[in-house]
Amino acid sequence: MPRPEQPLAIACVGEAMIELSDSAAPDTATLRFAGDTLNAAIYLRRNLGQGHCVSFVTVLGRDGFSDRMAAFVAAEGIDTALIARHPERLPGIYAISVDAAGQRSFAYWRDRSAARTLFDPEPSLQALAAFDVVYLSGITLAILPDAVRAALLDWIAGYRFKGGRFAFDSNYRPRLWDSVEDARHWIGRAWQICDIALPSLDDEMALFGDADRDAVVARFAGYGAAVGVLKCGIDGPVPLVACDPAPGPFARADTVVDTTAAGDSFVGAFLAAHLGGASLTEAMQAGHEQARAVIGHKGAILPH
Repeated sequence: MPRPEQPLAIACVGEAMIELSDSAAPDTATLRFAGDTLNAAIYLRRNLGQGHCVSFVTVLGRDGFSDRMAAFVAAEGIDTALIARHPERLPGIYAISVDAAGQRSFAYWRDRSAARTLFDPEPSLQALAAFDVVYLSGITLAILPDAVRAALLDWIAGYRFKGGRFAFDSNYRPRLWDSVEDARHWIGRAWQICDIALPSLDDEMALFGDADRDAVVARFAGYGAAVGVLKCGIDGPVPLVACDPAPGPFARADTVVDTTAAGDSFVGAFLAAHLGGASLTEAMQAGHEQARAVIGHKGAILPH
């Protein structure tokens, strides 16, 4: 497949957290590090060709867990220069519970996480200007104060005018928002300035009240994204823009152990293929295959 002539720099912006999941031993948990945009950054880096730079942009604390998390990110080959450190706050924590079908649910401790101070005051928004692509999610927006959300989206609009590309995944989490109307306002603003749209069917129906998949696709036609894919879980992705050849069929997972990071891993592998010069059909297939692999294992991040 064709490769871009110039090296790319991609910034993934959001919250990294401490992940707790059930261990084989009774009354114990396995500790890992994850978070939606971090998960996507890891799978983007693993699938992207050499010579390109993937950076993670967040705020951590100055504690031992934050040190371990920063080292974990760096060990994945991800640039950590824009990871700021807060003098008092700590990383957020979440715990995964998985039912017999592999569907996950989460419990969170994140109200005072260091990442909630992102862009207030550093790293500054202008630090993102050096990147060819900026990726973030609805979770990134949800943890920020209104004034910072507005400044971020206003900055992205100007960044795109100067040639930058903005990739977005709504990742709607109701508990992070004051109301569905608030979430709809801010996530709707993001979709209106998005170049690479990567929504999920269930999120979009829950947030915007779309009746079905066709209604979501029709709504996205009005946003004008250059590239778009609707993630539809086990049924495989659906293109939101013209796609030739037609994608699919998409194989279902042989075994579903844990659906954590299914969408994030799709995003990472899709972006790697798309930004690397693959066709939309090829990029959708790459994302789907990565997600199939991830849901066959516990936790967000596959071992190397």
